[in-house]
Amino acid sequence: MVELQPGDPAPSFALRNQHGDVVRLEDYRRKKVLVYFYPEADTPGCTTQSCDLRDHRQDLGAIGVDVVGISPDDPDKQLAFDRKYGLGFPLLADEDHAVADAWGTWGPKTRGGVTVEGIIRSSFLVDEQGNIERAWYGVTPKDTVPNALSALSAG
Repeated sequence: MVELQPGDPAPSFALRNQHGDVVRLEDYRRKKVLVYFYPEADTPGCTTQSCDLRDHRQDLGAIGVDVVGISPDDPDKQLAFDRKYGLGFPLLADEDHAVADAWGTWGPKTRGGVTVEGIIRSSFLVDEQGNIERAWYGVTPKDTVPNALSALSAG
């Protein structure tokens, strides 16, 4: 499993969002973007993480950072999640987990003593040129926003 490091090019993606539109990483060139990978829409941890990002979206936007979430859920499930919590940012469907593989966020994890393959909750700050500025693997749902704000304030 690859782990992306600061300075690495962010692996490209073209995925459908919750409205069925294709969103590409290249759409965010000349802006910073916080890309976060979450295991499953509308589960407790993913809801905590996504709602925290929703609640800090203005703070992030004020400093020029967009937010994009990626999970293996289909666009319909992503849309229901967005509508239920008013998230308001792209939620991308990586149904075959090819993008998660490329970003090093798909792999073994233990839940209840059983090892399964799935999304390893992670987030990435991608710079204006499309390179990894910061990478956080195996974060808790409450880590994403503080990690990003701390990295952005450190400049």
